[in-house]
Amino acid sequence: MGEMTSENTAPDDGLSGLVERVTFHNEDTGFAVLKVKVKGRRDLVPVVGVVAAVSPGEWITAEGRWERNRDHGMQLRATDIRCHSPTSLEGIEKYLGSGLIRGIGPVYAKKMVAKFGGKIFEIIENSSARLEDVEGIGSGRRQQIKVAWGEQRVVRDIMVFLHSHGISTSRALRVFKLYGEEAIVRVRANPYLLARDVPGIGFKSADEVGAKLGFGHDSILRARGGLQHVLSEATAEGHTGLPRAALLSTAAQLLGVDEGIVVGALDREVADGHLAVEQINGESMVFLPALRAAEEAIAETVRRLSALPPKYPDIEFEKALDWVQQKTGKTLSPSQVDALRQVLGSRVVVVTGGPGVGKTTLLDSLLKILAAKRMRFLLCAPTGRAAKRMGESTGCPSQTIHRMLEILPSGGFKRGKQHPLDTDLVVIDEFSMVDVPLMAALCRAMPSHGSLVLVGDPDQLPSVGPGSILSDLLASGIVPSVRLTEIFRQAEASRIVRAAHDIRHGRVPEEAGDKNTDFAFLSREEPEEIAKLVVRLVREEIPRRLGLDAVRDIQVLAPMHRGSLGIRELNTALQAALNPPHPDRAEVERFGTKFRAGDKVLQTRNNYDKEVFNGDIGRIVSIDQDERQVSIEFDGRRAVYEFNELDEVEPAYAISIHKSQGSEFPAVVIPLAMQHFLLLQRNLLYTGITRGKRLVVVAGQRKALATAVRQNDTRQRHGGLGFRLRQARP
Repeated sequence: MGEMTSENTAPDDGLSGLVERVTFHNEDTGFAVLKVKVKGRRDLVPVVGVVAAVSPGEWITAEGRWERNRDHGMQLRATDIRCHSPTSLEGIEKYLGSGLIRGIGPVYAKKMVAKFGGKIFEIIENSSARLEDVEGIGSGRRQQIKVAWGEQRVVRDIMVFLHSHGISTSRALRVFKLYGEEAIVRVRANPYLLARDVPGIGFKSADEVGAKLGFGHDSILRARGGLQHVLSEATAEGHTGLPRAALLSTAAQLLGVDEGIVVGALDREVADGHLAVEQINGESMVFLPALRAAEEAIAETVRRLSALPPKYPDIEFEKALDWVQQKTGKTLSPSQVDALRQVLGSRVVVVTGGPGVGKTTLLDSLLKILAAKRMRFLLCAPTGRAAKRMGESTGCPSQTIHRMLEILPSGGFKRGKQHPLDTDLVVIDEFSMVDVPLMAALCRAMPSHGSLVLVGDPDQLPSVGPGSILSDLLASGIVPSVRLTEIFRQAEASRIVRAAHDIRHGRVPEEAGDKNTDFAFLSREEPEEIAKLVVRLVREEIPRRLGLDAVRDIQVLAPMHRGSLGIRELNTALQAALNPPHPDRAEVERFGTKFRAGDKVLQTRNNYDKEVFNGDIGRIVSIDQDERQVSIEFDGRRAVYEFNELDEVEPAYAISIHKSQGSEFPAVVIPLAMQHFLLLQRNLLYTGITRGKRLVVVAGQRKALATAVRQNDTRQRHGGLGFRLRQARP
């Protein structure tokens, strides 16, 4: 916008007219710049203000003050804008052709208005079969138009309602999809459910809606919403439950009320079955019932399996060992032999070890022995990329845990107690990543005769989701476990492997003297210099040296989201460097983020309908402005997103080390600085470095590197699984 003069040529005033163009509309804030055709004025009048939903062709009435803008002349700075359905044929045609209704563009809008005139809205609503009289509209398109028309009407009502109560309008579609036409009734009855049910709406926003709807500060519904919010926030931080005292004090502080009100709210939540209280290690803990049930399912299955011998046919171990070593041409190390013996002798077993210690060779040997005995096995991992890597390294089919359990659009699984997995053995790789709900689903689907081998690295970060199952299992002593320790000769040549083991033992990795090494630390002190170096490494130096594709093959891993070296800023800089704006490259801005065709993006939550899961990385293939859809390819599969679903994805030129778990990238660049201090932890750096296959470059401050290696006091996650496992000891 051009510079404003402070000159106001009239007191409060207004206008009415036809919206000719929506020059700009931010769906989050509602801020809009409209060009309006006003009777008696030859030029279009600019109107600037806030409106929940607006489309070309609508009639608006606006109130505000006139001001002079140096670029645009006189414009109305509106304090109130009201939209009305279009009544003139010109307005109706513009409205229908604006892209608001999927299936209708300017061409069909013109044809429909020519055929039905001002009755077109009534025909879409009540006699949609007549639309097939319009050339080019068949039954498929007619149905699409009718559904889209009904949906947009309800959504616009919800948008206006939510917007007037302080909720960003771009969440309206989610509210509509969840609550349907009852959305307004349900939100009026209990606005605090928004925070629990709708991704992207936090408790603060729901609380503002509650205040506007007249819910008192000390309302019991508000307190119950606050408790649910504190527990779900704790879940997002990895806890499966919270000590009762900590939950009550945190909720009372959040709500600004006396703790007595929160105690009453907790009693009501427990009585209604929305929360559960239980004594864990002598302490009163509060759980969301689904997470408590998930912990119990894991403990029960592990107890049952660990008490039984495996149901394999008789295997003479020494003979089998000689046979498999001859077949693979690889001699197993003492810890691999010990692990193989344990695996073949246990119904459930945990195998751990860092990079280069031969976990893959061990698995390969196990599977060859079992295949020779005609045993059936299923290989799986928590993410698509980890499963793909497991399949490539073993030469056996491997899949995600979700796919193996046959995920349903509801988020549940086809495989379970009534329909268990059809196998003798399940092997899970990258087990440190598996959270409590997913493990519980797998446990429920285990066949009664089945065995379980869990392969993971306890020095990596715990799962993104709630729980710390690997460390709980190892600490419980209920399950046999074996750690692979010897680093193999070919792996010893890799400085990535050596650096990872140095970090695990609390030593700062040596700096490389050789430019051709696969691990390097490049020292820079100023954050701006570090950021510039990261962009240069990704755009020029690494692709030139290794012949890699800058977008596909190189991954920047950053410890945190905010700050000048945070994920957001790095993504902005890397997008500008690797995929800049171009007239032929479609783009769309949603939820404060620009998305462009060709961008690398990360899925941030599980979407069971699309079969895309938290942590999956894809590329934007196309952006269709008419259909308001973005097509994204994930590992050869395409998923289509409505514009309003784009808060499920974010740019992925840089991602968090947490989200990189289970993945391997040809090259990894990790910026490190003291601004990341709170997250500089040994397991974070170790996880980041072990993601790189051909090259890892750490760029940043020496002090930050040393701090990360030194800090090993990882935060304990609250929960009950460890206690349940110890209670379950046979």
